[in-house]
Amino acid sequence: MAIASRLKHHLDAKGLPFDMLAHAYTATAGESAEMAHVPGSQLAKSVLIHMEDTPFVAVVPSHMRVDLHQLQTLMHRRIGLAPEEEVAEVFEDCEIGAAPPVGVAYGVPTVIDKSMMGLDEVWFEAGDHRTLVHMRGRHFDRLMSDAKLGSFCCLH
Repeated sequence: MAIASRLKHHLDAKGLPFDMLAHAYTATAGESAEMAHVPGSQLAKSVLIHMEDTPFVAVVPSHMRVDLHQLQTLMHRRIGLAPEEEVAEVFEDCEIGAAPPVGVAYGVPTVIDKSMMGLDEVWFEAGDHRTLVHMRGRHFDRLMSDAKLGSFCCLH
């Protein structure tokens, strides 16, 4: 099991308890939820969004997708999905497609869909395609306390 170094450092600095769950290789957050036998509604998926001045992380449940129109309205800025090169640059210690939802650990702001807050338990990618971080929902809520909240997810 591997956890990205910047994520581990941030979690340790926050002093929030977490554990790790190993699973077979998966390519998407939805597949990770299925393989690890966790509800898709409780697995936080990260999407890097490109904005004119800085990228940011949008966080939604793994079985949902980011509604870019809704998110653009929330942010009051023109946005788009970040290209893979930008994702690799921001999350340099993570595998592409396995970025954690904790943008602050990577120096970028985070916007989280309200549906990910107030849950009993939450899982999210640890930085590779074989490991999830698991924490109690109240600890995840504290971890994400600096994130902007909004409603911007929709079904695939």
